[in-house]
Amino acid sequence: MKALVLNGPGAIEWTEVPKPQLTAGKVLVKMKAVSLNRRDDWIREGKYPNIRYGGILGSDGAGIVEEVADEQDKGWLGKDVVINPNINWGPDPDVQSKNYSILGMPVNGTFAEYCLVDADRLHPIPFHLDALQAAALPLGGLTAFRALFRMGGLKAGDNVLISGFGGGVAQFAFLFAQAAGANVYVTSGSDDKINRALKMGAKGAYNYKKEANYSDLWKTRGGFNLVIDSAGGDQINSFIKVLKPNGKIVFYGATNGLPSKIDLYRMFWNQLTLQGTTMGSDHEFSEMLSYTGKHQIRPIIDSIRPVSRLAVSFGDIVLPNKVGKIVFQL
Repeated sequence: MKALVLNGPGAIEWTEVPKPQLTAGKVLVKMKAVSLNRRDDWIREGKYPNIRYGGILGSDGAGIVEEVADEQDKGWLGKDVVINPNINWGPDPDVQSKNYSILGMPVNGTFAEYCLVDADRLHPIPFHLDALQAAALPLGGLTAFRALFRMGGLKAGDNVLISGFGGGVAQFAFLFAQAAGANVYVTSGSDDKINRALKMGAKGAYNYKKEANYSDLWKTRGGFNLVIDSAGGDQINSFIKVLKPNGKIVFYGATNGLPSKIDLYRMFWNQLTLQGTTMGSDHEFSEMLSYTGKHQIRPIIDSIRPVSRLAVSFGDIVLPNKVGKIVFQL
């Protein structure tokens, strides 16, 4: 079969590899669609722990179950499924176990014609989605769902600010928060993305490349209950200034690095929370899929490409005009 293999630092290749062989508890999924995450590019660049050269990349994917090892799993045969990329989250819903990892490194991932996974990683595709749309969901959808609801405590009527609209997690945070009845605001460095967010129902939008602070608050009646951020850096202090008392900043990345300082005085006086988060538990993955189905949420897809373009598309993840997920059809 063909798969996208990491051969060395920065070296990936869509190449021939042995087809996985079934073992107890496993199922073989013939992949129909996969999608890119920033995580895949960080692994390619060597910026991720436990990198294994010769491994198959990819966390997101959907397909059809072609083979099962155990009699009890035969009901999955021929079913269209989306794959939960969690491995060994563990029993504590609040934090992952020490043995936690994500499909695609160091374990072989979804960027292949066939993917071998544990049977309990399978979930039916939400009824209103096809395989291409479902392939966009797993990593970004789960991260956004946990950030908003478990860590952020989002509820209807809250004012929520989502930084970096257009990114994979940010777009799901936008869609999920809208479905929850929140007042959703965004930041972006692109006027095109801002205009798109406003057309999609954002209450306000802010171009961080053109304005130096958040003084306007877009008439949010006193600020935000919740900020969802992936960048970190000194903009954390801008977010602290626009939070309502008892507000939260939930962050799932730090692409801008560490802040040079943090406004602790304002934080303790206003009873604010700075909360880190990652992906989520297996239970939250099921909840995320149910929520997506209940509200008939459709992922924002930037483009659909043939899988033959996968290896040359990694650099497009960070293009300034990209909105949503890049999906590949097998």
